[in-house]
Amino acid sequence: MNEVTHRDRAQIIAKLNDEFRTTLTGGTVLMTAGVEALGPQFVAKALASVRAFNEFTEDNDPHREHDFGAFSIRGQKLFWKIDYYDQSMRYGSENPCDPEATCRVLTVMLAEEY
Repeated sequence: MNEVTHRDRAQIIAKLNDEFRTTLTGGTVLMTAGVEALGPQFVAKALASVRAFNEFTEDNDPHREHDFGAFSIRGQKLFWKIDYYDQSMRYGSENPCDPEATCRVLTVMLAEEY
């Protein structure tokens, strides 16, 4: 098997993250208590904003993995973040490029909860 370059690795991870983020399938989606407390309509808007997010820049995506974003709803600043775990969900994934070996977790939080 050919060795995957750092750039290729980032592109593979970004593609997997984009698929997960835009469909909300293929992983676990979590909301923090602060987001949940703002009600179901707010949560729905937050999820729609995460799915539509495509404003990746050098500042918010320095590794080009599309694993973080920030947006605002009704004056509230929110972040979303994708983390990679092994199949047991106990440790970080050794290979986030491999969807069979990686459990993706997307967390949506208020900026103040970060």
